[in-house]
Amino acid sequence: MRKVIASLVSAVIAAPGCGSPSSTPGPPGGSGLTTSPSPHGSPPAWAVPLMQNPYAPKVDPAQFTDRITNRYFPLVPGTVMVYEGKRDGVPLRIELTVTNETKVIMGVQTIVVRDIVTGALDERTADWYAQDSSGNVWYFGEDTKEYKNGVVSSTTGSWEAGVDGALPGIIMQANPVQGDAYRQEYRPTAAEDVAQVKQLSATADVPAGSYSDVLVTNDRDLLDLNKDEDKYFAPGVGLVKLGGLVNGHREDTWLAAILAPK
Repeated sequence: MRKVIASLVSAVIAAPGCGSPSSTPGPPGGSGLTTSPSPHGSPPAWAVPLMQNPYAPKVDPAQFTDRITNRYFPLVPGTVMVYEGKRDGVPLRIELTVTNETKVIMGVQTIVVRDIVTGALDERTADWYAQDSSGNVWYFGEDTKEYKNGVVSSTTGSWEAGVDGALPGIIMQANPVQGDAYRQEYRPTAAEDVAQVKQLSATADVPAGSYSDVLVTNDRDLLDLNKDEDKYFAPGVGLVKLGGLVNGHREDTWLAAILAPK
């Protein structure tokens, strides 16, 4: 799964136990019950409450929009972001395009973001996002295809909220707080990424520019406990850098260029 570009109000999402002193900091719906077989290894301590508490967000389509204005995750139709990097030392290039396309999922109109990965990996993905009335950005799924010799070799990681028990998750909070932990996606046995806000005032120097007040998240996969990836999000820009272990591979990627909306 690529998911590159990868504190709700109760009116939008309601989950039992949220807001209590003993609950994990973060948006309601940020905790979940993992029904999948436990992978080898142990999850980080901050992820344990997410695995133990029920995850049952209730989506009110009237509270969502496909206009994404979150400062750490803005999606302006027509924008093309080019990333370069390496996967196990082999060059990697990702071209991410915010389209004018939409897709209705669970009654919510989402915006479609497409990315093309070439080099160490040949992959095409469509991701679906929507923003709630509080400014939190929700991830409603993805359609991903890996290719070998021009032929689709895998669709592993694909999921859509509302199908096969899948539910949307938070990809970016409106008001991140250091230590917050939340589910980014949820389809039992197929998509169970979680994240924690690691830092709020980092810096990042990449080919596209130098950024301050950068938000850093640590992303993990409850189905693959070897995954350990940090992502850097710059205000007004979005994802500018990521690095770590993903699917058994070392990946380091940085923002190389931003093309203005056409």
